[in-house]
Amino acid sequence: MQTNKVKIVSQSKNRVRLRVAQLCDESDISFVEASISELSNVKNARVNIYAKSVIIEYNDDLQGILDFVSGLEIPKKAKNATTASKAEIYKATAALAITPFVSDTRIKAAISVAAAAKPLIQGVKELKNDGLTSKVLESLALGVSLARGDYLAANGTNFMLSLGEYMEESTAYRSDDLIKELAKPSIEEVWVEHIKNGKKELIKTKTADLKKGDIVVVSAGENIGIDGYIVAGEASVNQVSMTGEAEPVRKSRGDRVISGTIVEEGQIKIWAENVGDDTATARIKEYIQSSLNEKSNIGLKAAKLADKLVPVTLGLAAASYVFKRDANSVASVLQADYSCALKLATPVAFKSSISKAGRNGILIKGAKAIEALANADTFVFDKTGTLTNGHLKVEEIYSFDENFSKNDLLNLTASAEEHYFHPVAEAIVDAAKEQGFKHIHHDEVEFIVAHGVKTTVDKKVLIIGSRHFIEEDEKIDFKGKEKIIADALKRGLTLLYIAYDKKLAGIIAMKDEMRPNAKAMLESLRKSGVKELVMLTGDIQSKADETAKELGIDKVYANCLPTDKANIIAELKKSGKNVAFVGDGINDAPSLSKANVGISMHKGADIAKASADVSLLKDDIMGIAMIKGLSVKTMRLIDSNFKITVGVNSAILGAATFGLLNPIATAVLHNGTTIWLLLNSMKGVKFEDK
Repeated sequence: MQTNKVKIVSQSKNRVRLRVAQLCDESDISFVEASISELSNVKNARVNIYAKSVIIEYNDDLQGILDFVSGLEIPKKAKNATTASKAEIYKATAALAITPFVSDTRIKAAISVAAAAKPLIQGVKELKNDGLTSKVLESLALGVSLARGDYLAANGTNFMLSLGEYMEESTAYRSDDLIKELAKPSIEEVWVEHIKNGKKELIKTKTADLKKGDIVVVSAGENIGIDGYIVAGEASVNQVSMTGEAEPVRKSRGDRVISGTIVEEGQIKIWAENVGDDTATARIKEYIQSSLNEKSNIGLKAAKLADKLVPVTLGLAAASYVFKRDANSVASVLQADYSCALKLATPVAFKSSISKAGRNGILIKGAKAIEALANADTFVFDKTGTLTNGHLKVEEIYSFDENFSKNDLLNLTASAEEHYFHPVAEAIVDAAKEQGFKHIHHDEVEFIVAHGVKTTVDKKVLIIGSRHFIEEDEKIDFKGKEKIIADALKRGLTLLYIAYDKKLAGIIAMKDEMRPNAKAMLESLRKSGVKELVMLTGDIQSKADETAKELGIDKVYANCLPTDKANIIAELKKSGKNVAFVGDGINDAPSLSKANVGISMHKGADIAKASADVSLLKDDIMGIAMIKGLSVKTMRLIDSNFKITVGVNSAILGAATFGLLNPIATAVLHNGTTIWLLLNSMKGVKFEDK
């Protein structure tokens, strides 16, 4: 096991700075930040590679965080990792520094032309392939200054252009690397059944080496690493990552399973149908990578506007020459154009916000998602696993045996269930511990997959499980209990039945709790400009209305079938609303795709994550309000940059056209403004952890 030398450098309330001796220039920073941020009690993690430190904002359990960082294996960056090159900046800087001290004009010209060779060649290629573009204008501005022998202006302009290009590339690569790291599948190895010398044996195999038709064996507590069909065995499979439902599902021969789900109990053999890049998990990664360079609508408009303004700049340069008959004025005009700031600042602002969101546990798949989020005025929520936790909690206990109080019944049930780790068992044991759990001695417990458990207490049989299991399989009489059961089911409760000594001893009713910060998140959305909040649920109308009133939701669609959701989204869009849909299950995928912007929950289905434009990487619904606020601020920043670009560059062009600015002054003002806008975009907007 990896052991890192970790030391606390400074500490304040819920914030700690650690020095990790093993961090170095070759360390994969994105991996370290993403790994620590994935911890449930960590809000944010940042690495300072130069100080070999990690700054962590957390909620609790500092010792657990220290242990995790100490044992974290820190990988090196991939050798083929893409990074922005500083070569052009070095060349431009050298030329700018050297030429003032060179007296020979020919040497000075050679140095300047060599430094500016790349943008000059790019300009010629773009003129040939694409016509007049901003690159052509940049190349022409450099060419005029070089032709006039104004090497200071030429080298100064070249330096500014190189610096701006490097800033854009480095920002893009940093955010892309982080997003790709966060999208990596977590299942790397599985057990595969092989037959050697007539005997079956299990061999641990990397998921990348699997072939279609391999028999993969998955036991209790293990992740399913492929998509396929069960050919032998049966198991209780936790599909919270697929459907958002709290209860595990019984799976047996012929049933299909999907990568990323977990076997709670039992063991199954799976015929591998989709492996490697074809699994649901891998398709998510591919989707994200294809979305990284997706252009936003406003970004495309800015780029088109920049190219359309190129002829305007050339026209002003020609007009300046006609009136002034001075190449100096022409060079000044050509130094100033709208294209640099318009084309560079917008994508850099988007990349900055995507990167910040990723570092705070929210994955945004492209600039269009930010635009759509900023414009969304209607948010639609699927209830289960979204507004609720997806975790069961004991709500009520019904005892039908005078020998057992409610606490006695809870302790009896927890004593048998504490050996298992499915959601129902965990809910029972947690409730018993809250009441001061007193263990009741019992014999060995028999677990019947997807049905329940069976054991003996004081020589009498204790049976715990579903109604079907207890009433039909074990022949326990339910007479006289129908009204209690019906009322509990109407309230949307999940019921666990307990039989003792051949009689129904009681029922434990559980519910999927509302997230404690759901109401605060909805209120925050309203403050960000959301006009309507909608909830979709399979609950009966009265129960749905009760939840809506509690949370402050405007409109409810109750008794919803999975097929109803996409139709509701379509109707809302048809009425002119910009819709954001938040869901987590397989049946939410059509709605996530149909909405203007789809948001998937952290424990959502693989297909839901693939269909969504935004995915929460932490199980915190407040992330929805955070990303809405970030999107609104990002669009405001872009709009502000746009207005500054047009205003300042119009003034510079006007002054240059009338000969009020020389080429050096124009270059400093124009490129200085561009650099400032890039720095402003790179800094981005503040990500508020609400």
